[in-house]
Amino acid sequence: MENNYQNYYQRFEEQLKQSRKDRLLLHACCCPCSTHCLEVLAEYFEITVFFYNPNIDTVEEYEKRFAELVRFTEEAPFAKGVRLVEEPFRPEEFEAIAKGREQEPERGSRCYDCYRLRLRRTAEYAAENGYDCFSTTLSISPYKNAAWLNEIGVRLEQELREAGAPAGRKTPYFLFSDFKKKNGYKRSIELSAEYGLYRQDYCGCRYSKEERDRKKAAKREEEISE
Repeated sequence: MENNYQNYYQRFEEQLKQSRKDRLLLHACCCPCSTHCLEVLAEYFEITVFFYNPNIDTVEEYEKRFAELVRFTEEAPFAKGVRLVEEPFRPEEFEAIAKGREQEPERGSRCYDCYRLRLRRTAEYAAENGYDCFSTTLSISPYKNAAWLNEIGVRLEQELREAGAPAGRKTPYFLFSDFKKKNGYKRSIELSAEYGLYRQDYCGCRYSKEERDRKKAAKREEEISE
């Protein structure tokens, strides 16, 4: 990516200044990650939260995360005008891109393709439904690679432009993000506590859950041996 795109938050702030209540399709992985993002964005955009996460390991977890989003947008004053779109749970889409990389550690190529899978569908939905821009809440997490997310977003915008917008519509632009900046992640924890939100301790996929369980087991063994 070109050097002038490296400071993602600076680019994001420049885009905020140019927004005139643009229609934003915001991909959300869960409610806690959405809290501070919505707090920041609500003043500048007409927001639709797009819940598409085929990486989540069970339908029960999928529904629980979406239910918390519904509750939060009903209760938080700054989220009152936010719309929600829930895509059907299609885990086979994630399993197809993860196949052959089941043993790969977190934050490797499997995760990169998972980001791309979710952002691609977000970009497609934004173009199909006349949104001005699209983005994701994923960058608020210190465990997610903001450089990858922004790189993918820019490439998807370019692909949309090359494909051409539907008649009478313009190509949605990618809204840069690194929401963890300026204590964004800390603020998301505060808002989660304020609204009593369910905060999962794994990203969503079965591989991240397995890694979480291994770390917990190792910690227990270490405590016992001390």
